[in-house]
Amino acid sequence: MVPVTGPLISARELSELLAAQQPVTLLDVRYRMGSTTGAEDHAEAHLPGAVYVDLDTDLAAPAGEGGRHPLPDPGVFGEAMRRAGVHLDRPVVVYDDWSAHAAGRAWWLLRFHGHPDVRVLDGGLAAWRAEGGALESGAVEARPGDFACSGEQGMPVVDADGVLDVAVLVDARAAERYRGETEPVDPVAGHVPGAVNVPTSRNLTDDGRFRSPEELRVLYADVGAVPGADVAAYCGSGVTATHDLLALEVAGVRAALYPGSWSGWITDPSRPVATG
Repeated sequence: MVPVTGPLISARELSELLAAQQPVTLLDVRYRMGSTTGAEDHAEAHLPGAVYVDLDTDLAAPAGEGGRHPLPDPGVFGEAMRRAGVHLDRPVVVYDDWSAHAAGRAWWLLRFHGHPDVRVLDGGLAAWRAEGGALESGAVEARPGDFACSGEQGMPVVDADGVLDVAVLVDARAAERYRGETEPVDPVAGHVPGAVNVPTSRNLTDDGRFRSPEELRVLYADVGAVPGADVAAYCGSGVTATHDLLALEVAGVRAALYPGSWSGWITDPSRPVATG
């Protein structure tokens, strides 16, 4: 595997690794909110050897007080990763066709639970196709892996009781949802008081790849998210916030996730809501 210098890998780098038969576990995390076609899309065409991982069942717990996509039980997640062929000592590359929003969730969870070498395919399936990468069809059943959750948090988190104390709280949703002008998913519109808005779309260039580390440093420094600062991110349900965390990681800023995010915040009507 190419030495880990960041959380991303390009389609060309990945193609070279596979051509050299380097050991790497590929996870296909294609997902769309409200859609159940991920497994069908995977069966139709996927990177060679990639195993499909379902976000709703493998990367999240059932909806409830923790929001629409609470963090999965470690036992459930560990079993899902072993079933997908994940080994603790083998690099993992995750991808999707949703601008890395779902892949970011898988990246974050694996890092959170102790896997040291996980990267997201920059540009996802579209970048792989553009590079002329090979595709396969049909379901993939991996040999079971040995991954087990370490029991230690490899990535920081913040809960509802502490989120108002975060110095730089980043809301990753679209600007109109942050301002409370519209809310297509959750029953209450607005944002956590004090949060600043950096929509995930701002992390990407026109071709769907992440901006350079220098560009991302400037983008996040504008809201005070700089190395060493107390930074956390949230979104609607705790999934797409990992996209901002991924961008921050590229920029050299370690930030926490508020897993419950907006959908979890509003389950308690006594919590304050801001608009505008």
